[in-house]
Amino acid sequence: MNILTHQKISEKYCGSPIEIREGYSKVELKVFEEMRVDETGLVHGGFIFGLADYAAMIAVNHPNVVLGAAEVKFTKPVRADERITAVAKLEKSEGKKRIVAVVVSSEAGVVFQGDFICFVLERHVLA
Repeated sequence: MNILTHQKISEKYCGSPIEIREGYSKVELKVFEEMRVDETGLVHGGFIFGLADYAAMIAVNHPNVVLGAAEVKFTKPVRADERITAVAKLEKSEGKKRIVAVVVSSEAGVVFQGDFICFVLERHVLA
């Protein structure tokens, strides 16, 4: 299956797709030193959110998909040099609205979960 959305995204910061099928994606990110916020190696949550958002966009897989809202929860910290994986599943479609459930995990277990409310627009949001 071809990826139809976010084709110029940086896989370095948002992850690499490793499995894609209709209504589903699995995206992996190797977090690195520049993502940490302090000397303990704690990774900034924005990078984890970016991975989850990208996985949600691929699960919808439409060129004009955009994120409208998200309800998320960070459940465990992530450290630099960990590998994290986002699994996104399309849960519901209503007209232009798509609800995608995303779970991000590391070797330590679930680190993030959330519901992403996406919209498939008739034309690109910047058009």
